[in-house]
Amino acid sequence: MMIDRRTLMAGAGALAVAHATAASAQTLDERRIETAALRFMKRNGAPGLQIGVLTPSGARVFPFGLASRETGTKVDGSTLFEIGSISKTFTAALAALAVEGGKAGWNDPASRHVPELKGSQFDNVSLLQLATHTMGGMPLQLPESVRSHAELIAYYRSWKPDAPAGSTRSYANPSIGLLGMATARALQGDFATLMQKLVLQPLGLLHTDYDVPTSQRVEEAQGYRRDGGEVRLSAAPLAREAYGLRTTAGDLLRFLQAQLDAEAATTPLGRALRSTQVGHYKSGALTQALIWEWYPAEAGWARLVAGNSEDMTLKSTPVEPIVPPQRPDAGAIVNKTGATNGFGAYVAFIPERRIAIVLLANRNHATAGRLELAREIFSSLGVPQAAGPADGSRGGD
Repeated sequence: MMIDRRTLMAGAGALAVAHATAASAQTLDERRIETAALRFMKRNGAPGLQIGVLTPSGARVFPFGLASRETGTKVDGSTLFEIGSISKTFTAALAALAVEGGKAGWNDPASRHVPELKGSQFDNVSLLQLATHTMGGMPLQLPESVRSHAELIAYYRSWKPDAPAGSTRSYANPSIGLLGMATARALQGDFATLMQKLVLQPLGLLHTDYDVPTSQRVEEAQGYRRDGGEVRLSAAPLAREAYGLRTTAGDLLRFLQAQLDAEAATTPLGRALRSTQVGHYKSGALTQALIWEWYPAEAGWARLVAGNSEDMTLKSTPVEPIVPPQRPDAGAIVNKTGATNGFGAYVAFIPERRIAIVLLANRNHATAGRLELAREIFSSLGVPQAAGPADGSRGGD
């Protein structure tokens, strides 16, 4: 191989991520993955990339390129990447754990757990609607003027929906941010501390956090804007709850392994993870679960690309409730995109086939580029809906 690769081993009790065994080597086409990775990096100007692939034979991490152009540091299995909105799937898991433990209910109004919002529109918006972006229409981002907790509460109290709750889907950071706040209140603790104690540590995610420890900062990739300038995630209200995690492809593979194992899980955390995959609303081919989004096998790759498009990110779309709520169909692809100003990420898994992929790049770029790389990897794994060319729809985060 042209690219340096280093073996990455998990901590005790966690999923091992390392070079393939003889059995898994038969599953992965390394040359095809490398070719697709280098093409992606060239087309999207990404200095570095981590690809994670999970199959029934094992887990692999493929590092490519540079963590920093300035220092020449190479990406390896320990390099930390910002994952943007993929962080929301962790927030949903913590919320589901609060529900599993009886500390909250999905039908609870948000104002029940954030009493500062009593008397506002959030008396009529449930935690489920926050977790499915169906609160009735909310901007993608908080206004730049919102910097303090008091300003945040004032913003929420002044918010007016564009449509009845449960009738439209509007992808919004303030929605999942409020879900995270309500969850921390329900569990009576600090959000980041609760996440570490109840989700990250039990899953063995030893390299995942909202704040990079001083001892690990040397492992942090430098992010690059689309214009090539350097940038890293800065603090903002509810950033942790909505898009604040840094992690590695290896840790994300462990998280996806836990999602795949959740079907048979008997622990509270396992049951919580399983519940986050259940679809509650449908918008076209997209089934909206608790942050996770999934597409039935018959939808095909072009509809998956359309479901991750800028229109789905930036515009409100009508939804239909799924009664009763539905687990992913046989062969369905469950996925989530994520980006910050300097990074782009994508994760997806197919429960029936027990395969998953992780893509982490240290430059912001259109989601469509990540989806084309994902299609190539899934195609190499024999996923039928990834066969053939995808359409040219632009993607959004």
